[in-house]
Amino acid sequence: MSLRPMMRNDRASAMLGMVVEHDAPGESRVSMTVRDDMLNGFAITHGGLVFTLADTAFAIACNEDERVTVAGGADITFLKSTTAGQTLTATAVRRARSGRTGLYDIRVTDETGDLVAEVRGRSITTDRRPPASFDAPSALRATSARHADAAAEDAQIAELAQPAAPRAADAPAPEASTGTGSPDSASPDPASNDPQRSAALPTTEVSR
Repeated sequence: MSLRPMMRNDRASAMLGMVVEHDAPGESRVSMTVRDDMLNGFAITHGGLVFTLADTAFAIACNEDERVTVAGGADITFLKSTTAGQTLTATAVRRARSGRTGLYDIRVTDETGDLVAEVRGRSITTDRRPPASFDAPSALRATSARHADAAAEDAQIAELAQPAAPRAADAPAPEASTGTGSPDSASPDPASNDPQRSAALPTTEVSR
């Protein structure tokens, strides 16, 4: 079936793999297969995601004209737990609508038809109009590209911030001895290793 713009732009429902099976004024049916990443710490379907499925069906059923209708409140009762691999189906029907408010019942069942949860939703119709339609997948790709560009830029900045290793040509050359340094740093006199010259030095000094 053809999706209305509201659902074509619904990235949250698409991320959870929801499938719109029926869409008519005041009623809808939406299904979702439970994945491993939808389970809570007890290995059962997270209650928030069961409600999210019901809320999507509620949104489709209560948006019956060009005005944006939102939830004014909702109550949920959980009746059965499910787990990964099961398929949940939320069926929403309008019970009453007067002025700007409406009342809707949503039943969530599993693939066997057992009742998993019941929701009663209260809608409020606003004066807003839906936002301009856009290609949600393209928008997601653009967002991912921006994130990738930002990560690359951060990596480049981090690389530039690293101190450069000294090159061999940049290493300081050893200082030449000038003879004015400390005795420990002066180069030894080769004559000091010659016994004959060492013995002649005092005589030379005296003769002066």
